[in-house]
Amino acid sequence: EAQLVESGGGLVQPGGSLTLSCTASGFSFGTTAMTWGRQAPGTEEIEWVAYIYSDSRFVDYANNVKGRFTTSRDNAKNMLYLQLNDLRPEDTGRYYCIRGLNVLGTRGQGTQVTVSS
Repeated sequence: EAQLVESGGGLVQPGGSLTLSCTASGFSFGTTAMTWGRQAPGTEEIEWVAYIYSDSRFVDYANNVKGRFTTSRDNAKNMLYLQLNDLRPEDTGRYYCIRGLNVLGTRGQGTQVTVSS
């Protein structure tokens, strides 16, 4: 059974940084594209943030995070990362790592990121 566990969230001031991690197990992580999504407070929708192909050769970001967020992966460790820089209040939400390229795929419990002064 696929399992994903996110960590690294927290409270940060605007302009600050965080690094989110996702530990994957129960599936062939090294051959699976992965996606980051987020859910804003009070909403049901999971917004696409970024994706990365299995070999890291192709990566893409939502326009509203491009240039500020960076995703990477370590297939040897079954780990996915999201570096969040220059955080803004509108980045507040619960962040999920998701198996595959669809935000509706298998995801973990998420990690909360709150950007506030």
